Amino acid sequence: MAVKRKLKKARDAHRSKANDEGRALFEAKELSISVGKKVILDKVNLKIREGDCCALFGPNGSGKTTLLMTIAGVPGYTIEHGSMFLDGKDLRGLDAHERANLGVFTAFQQPPEVVGVKLRDILKICLKRKPKEDLTDKELRVIERLNLTEFLDRDINLAFSGGEKKRAEVLQMIFSKSRFILLDEPDSGVDMESLELIGNEIQAYLDADKKRAALLITHQGRILDYVHTKCGCVMLNGSIGCYGGAKMILKDIQEKGYEGCVKCRQKRIMTIRQ
Repeated sequence: MAVKRKLKKARDAHRSKANDEGRALFEAKELSISVGKKVILDKVNLKIREGDCCALFGPNGSGKTTLLMTIAGVPGYTIEHGSMFLDGKDLRGLDAHERANLGVFTAFQQPPEVVGVKLRDILKICLKRKPKEDLTDKELRVIERLNLTEFLDRDINLAFSGGEKKRAEVLQMIFSKSRFILLDEPDSGVDMESLELIGNEIQAYLDADKKRAALLITHQGRILDYVHTKCGCVMLNGSIGCYGGAKMILKDIQEKGYEGCVKCRQKRIMTIRQ
């Protein structure tokens, strides 16, 4: 009986702490996704609260990008089962632009080149500015801070380096003022200086409004030196195998590998329950 009371007290404390940390901005429940005839994600459950940044780990081909593309509403990803909500609103059936209007922003692992559309043009779209309206001095200072002033009249991402593409994505994020940002490997293909700049800008963006939240995919974990993640999870074979502190999970992965990390954490849960 004493053990049961302790477990109940611990669960109640956990719930109380979770409630204090903010309400859920995004939630996926038993989400199963297919591409073509192949099921990629199987019964994924994930909750991200306002003010949180959740790090998503996993080997190549485990389904991480599929989850982000599904949330963003990219065509070709079919919801076979389950649901997902943003701020309590069901995202199923909504097109990508409708989800963007609700506050979803996606920064791609490999941002596409857009020939014929200038960076200046897409920034005005993010700002909901008319084509002939000028960018303000304040906005130009933000662009300069990201070292992108000379890119304003160039086609989006055309002949940009990896770091320049990622900085341009972060700039669009800042101007969009979206509440839920999806970051697909923001630390891949960038040098150390760009990584620090990108990471600091992402963290500053989240700090500016505690009702914002992020889901961030990373392999190497370098971005976690700059972006403060409260939670982390590992995706393995299309399912989320374990949850915990992001840096502790990263350490486990580095020491034991993905499968070893999941097995170890599942064993810890079983031990606690016993």
